[in-house]
Amino acid sequence: MTLTLDHILDRCLPVGSKGVPLAATNLRVRDIARQGWNLLDGDLPLPAAVLVDTALRQNAASMAAFTARHRVHLAPHGKTTMAPQLFRRQFDAGAWALTAATPAHLALYLSIGVRRIIYANQLVDPAALAFLGAALAADPDLEIICLVDGFEGACLLADAARGQSVAGRIDVLIELGMPGGRTGLRTPDAAIALAWRIAAELPALRVRGVEAFEGIVPFDVGGRYQVDLLLAGLEQAADAIRSSIHPLTPILSVGGSAFFPLIVDRFKSRGSDFDLVMRSGCYLIHDHGMYDAGQASPFCHRGLHLDPPLRPALEVWGHIQSRPEPGRAYATIGKRDISSDAGLPTPVKWSPRGSREVIAIAAQTMRVAQLNDQHAYLELPPDHPMQVGDRIALGCSHPCTTFDKWQVLYVVDDAYGVVEGIGTCF
Repeated sequence: MTLTLDHILDRCLPVGSKGVPLAATNLRVRDIARQGWNLLDGDLPLPAAVLVDTALRQNAASMAAFTARHRVHLAPHGKTTMAPQLFRRQFDAGAWALTAATPAHLALYLSIGVRRIIYANQLVDPAALAFLGAALAADPDLEIICLVDGFEGACLLADAARGQSVAGRIDVLIELGMPGGRTGLRTPDAAIALAWRIAAELPALRVRGVEAFEGIVPFDVGGRYQVDLLLAGLEQAADAIRSSIHPLTPILSVGGSAFFPLIVDRFKSRGSDFDLVMRSGCYLIHDHGMYDAGQASPFCHRGLHLDPPLRPALEVWGHIQSRPEPGRAYATIGKRDISSDAGLPTPVKWSPRGSREVIAIAAQTMRVAQLNDQHAYLELPPDHPMQVGDRIALGCSHPCTTFDKWQVLYVVDDAYGVVEGIGTCF
């Protein structure tokens, strides 16, 4: 899929944008690569968020090989980065579609030329429904697949289709959830009943299959049991649709970036029965927390791990600004710069002031004890050589809520030379 990114690349960054050199004016995203900047030379004001290019390339290639080997479609969730330049990397590596969650996502994706979208949410907003219908009417090649978990929501979609004379153009996946979870029908029988009712009463829609999001389940043994139950119900509903409703191979889609090896293992023998679509969004960036820990999980078994494994690509760099007491240091990185919704950040690297040396921080030798808006409270050995003015990199768990804190991130080579600027669209 060819994406048109000129309006992203030509965007000028406002003076004072975080991480952008203070004297830069009228700087376009496309111009960043030719500035010759290097983070370790002090060319960027810190804090700054960087993406390690070799990690991005390895993660994209590894997931592409995994999905090809197991005949799985990948529709990565764009909300992770909301960065069209990174979407292009994902499509270049073979992504089948892009996943959206909000009307704004739809508008952005269409503006850059995405032509197959999974709307992994319940679409009920009147303005968004009208926009969806108009977009389908304007482009006969556009494919948008929406989720439904009730007849009322399905009727809203059907009304939008009829209102724009695109009946039969809106495909739906029946969403299966879990008790106490998020959206989605609570039992396979309810999902099957909804599919049958839509097929019988709403010819403006086409039931294409079933869907679930397992990403809210804890990544532990109890979570695995919950996921197994959810997948069993999903398989039951997909089989019912395949046998009684739709002549095409039904879609069976799952989201999340933690359990996908388990999911592929369960359904790999059903390859001719379903089109399995994974919507993992975080694989390209990975993390220094829950997803990275998951690679060592027994859930990644029977050859279903990624080879080579995913690497954390995202780092947020700041300065050490104070060491007012033994065993404590303060960095210029806070809640406005890095996510903490899935655990506090992790110190991963540091670099002495005036040096290009980058030193890995061994696990458990330093930790972030607290975050304020602009400060990270670091606990470290009292005799650690880190000094005021040195640089430190923090990694996060769950990268999604770090990206929305930055208008621009920098892709860097292994020597921290800037090779690309990445504009976000939150």
